[in-house]
Amino acid sequence: MELSPKQQALELINKSKRILIVPGRPDGDSLGSASALHLVFNKLGKATTTVMLEPVNERLSWLPAVKDFVTTFSGSRDFVMSIDCANTAADKLVYNFQENKLNIIVTPKEGNFKPEDVSFSEGSFPFDLVITLDAANYDQLGDIYEQQPGLFQTVPVINIDHHASSDYFGTINVVDLTATSTTEVLVGLIESLGSSLIDEDVATALLAGIINDTGSFQHSNTTPKSLTIAAQMVGFGARQQEIIKYFFKTKQLSTLKLWGKILSNIQYDADSKLAWSSVSLADFTETGAESSDAGGVIDELMTSVPEAEIVVLISEREPGVISGSVRTQKSVDSAGVAKMFGGGGHFGAAGFKLSDTSLEEAVQLVLTKTREYQTKRAMTSQEYTPAATSSESSS
Repeated sequence: MELSPKQQALELINKSKRILIVPGRPDGDSLGSASALHLVFNKLGKATTTVMLEPVNERLSWLPAVKDFVTTFSGSRDFVMSIDCANTAADKLVYNFQENKLNIIVTPKEGNFKPEDVSFSEGSFPFDLVITLDAANYDQLGDIYEQQPGLFQTVPVINIDHHASSDYFGTINVVDLTATSTTEVLVGLIESLGSSLIDEDVATALLAGIINDTGSFQHSNTTPKSLTIAAQMVGFGARQQEIIKYFFKTKQLSTLKLWGKILSNIQYDADSKLAWSSVSLADFTETGAESSDAGGVIDELMTSVPEAEIVVLISEREPGVISGSVRTQKSVDSAGVAKMFGGGGHFGAAGFKLSDTSLEEAVQLVLTKTREYQTKRAMTSQEYTPAATSSESSS
């Protein structure tokens, strides 16, 4: 009988000794997932490296094990030079650097080495397993994939995720589209690895991901299962109040100033029920805030304009690079909106990234396409009412 993706993942994890964990772009779910899995693998005696090349916001840096994540990464293969000693034995080897060259000098015991005795090859990668977390595709892994695509093509990859837009890019894909968060997906996997692996720190990291992606159970994606698992984590000792403190009650002055700019720039189009705001590089510089500080304000925008069906925050993260966050009411698919710009996500929350464009161009593009999207939705819904309308008009 064929094994399920979860069973395949468990088998691969159990036999692997050197594991690389790569979370998606840093938010409470991706870092909570990575933190929990890092702690669990250490308990199991695995040589574990968790890499996060992007800066981690202060509201997330307190998560258990995040301090142990590496912020630089090579992961390159060794370059192997082999010398055939079948006919000529080697006596000694020395090396030196000269004019940007590495010279390797091999002295034979007798006879001579020939150029054809030398061969070259690549060594293996320093990992026997890669686990990606909370990433729908390779692009969401950031620079690490751009720097080392061969690593992901050579070493087995377990992709653990919950996004409807997942590309299923892993060798094994543990993707649960019904889960509110990747940490929710991880709970069952960790329990299967060992009954005593979830301690206070692991439970805190797992609960942090669920709280992050459900907005502390305020978002419409909250399910009975997510509430049950959250209660289970609290039972294991998860520090719920610590999570709430850092996620929702602790904000730096620079973040508050940035949020003030974003909230004061809200615009609303009643015809398309679209609300939006934008934030520029100059706004980040003026307020002293980091690009990640803009993340939490999207939910405030949704609350500030309750009549809006779609809310979009458009951020200039670096010159020519624009990111967008999308939130929607129950009747509208956020992932469908984000997909128009090459992004993806969940039904109620999604995101996208645009390159080689200015903030002003991005705003106009987003507004034009989102208005068209809403117009098509309105026309589609009206297709089901003409008969009733004509009968009413004839009576």
